[in-house]
Amino acid sequence: MQEALYNQPIVLDNGSGIIKAGFSGEEKPKCFEYSLIGTVKYNKVMAGGLEGDTFIGNQAQELRGLLKLRHPVEHGIVKNWSDMEHIWSYVFNKSLQLQNVEDHPILITEAPLNPRNNRERMCELLFESFNVPALYVSIQAVLSLYASGRTTGCVVDCGDGCCHAVPVFDGFSIPSSIRRIDIAGRDITEFLQLLLRKTTGVSLLSSSEREVVRIIKEKACYVAKDPHIEEQNFSINPNYTKFKLPDGKTIDLGQEKFRAPEILFQPELIGSEFESLPDMCYQSIEKVDLDLRSLLFSNVLLSGGTSILPGFGDRLLSELKSLSDSQTKIKIFAPPERKYSTWIGGSILSGLSTFKKLWVTRAEWEEAADCIHSRFM
Repeated sequence: MQEALYNQPIVLDNGSGIIKAGFSGEEKPKCFEYSLIGTVKYNKVMAGGLEGDTFIGNQAQELRGLLKLRHPVEHGIVKNWSDMEHIWSYVFNKSLQLQNVEDHPILITEAPLNPRNNRERMCELLFESFNVPALYVSIQAVLSLYASGRTTGCVVDCGDGCCHAVPVFDGFSIPSSIRRIDIAGRDITEFLQLLLRKTTGVSLLSSSEREVVRIIKEKACYVAKDPHIEEQNFSINPNYTKFKLPDGKTIDLGQEKFRAPEILFQPELIGSEFESLPDMCYQSIEKVDLDLRSLLFSNVLLSGGTSILPGFGDRLLSELKSLSDSQTKIKIFAPPERKYSTWIGGSILSGLSTFKKLWVTRAEWEEAADCIHSRFM
């Protein structure tokens, strides 16, 4: 068991939308697998063709028209552990082509402020079903800071399932100041689905068609610096973007391109009582000690796939400036690799020579299962 701690660790960024996996010390993940599982929704009437009735990850994405798709992770929380186990098994055996997962310790990520039982079930599954020798659970945002080479900053991580702000000062996270909203990329996709039905008359309702909407979002949507001015400009000079659907039909995308992401800044548009993304970031920094705030405001770091939307950083900066004092200097850093900066941070951290003493071994977990809460943030 102890010998396995010296083997190359696996880094697993368990996102709501995409799982990034690879080996410690490498520059980027070896695989990107959609956190999806799909079951065939039609009866097979001919011999030959596709084998099997369940498909996982990227394969499920490719065959989405034939499948009923399920996301085991919703808003950063695993809702279906059986599906999660199948996806992890696929990632370890097929994507990473591991001979034996029992030979590698695993660093796995989770969103902050998750329920305790989510972490407990996750560790139980990895130790008992996959027999991993040791593991480490890290908050996604902290790893993004590692990847940037900073030790101080407020990380705003906006992924597929949730957004969170995590202040870190000189390497110390400040748990009482962490804030989170459960509005993120998948909610933008669902709102865009509704807007398209209203404006173009195109209904994309099935689980597979929702993936088409997600692709539209990633290719065409952007964040407006000022939505009111953007609407006025559009009414004077309409700027439509043509998008070809898989069936060959073409739709014109208009104001929904910037209206869909607007829910991050105006959650009331979807009837949500969550605070807005800028409010979340501002309140997170305002909750830390007065002496630390200026450094955090000047080191806001973006992370996560949704933060890649064009205009995201500019709008957040503009909103933070309007919320804060005119004397406050605010700087936002948007690393180009922020879509997988959490994984990069995990790769760096788990590769440090001093990291070996931070692993929780299976023996330690069996002796005191609560150590997964006391030893990890």
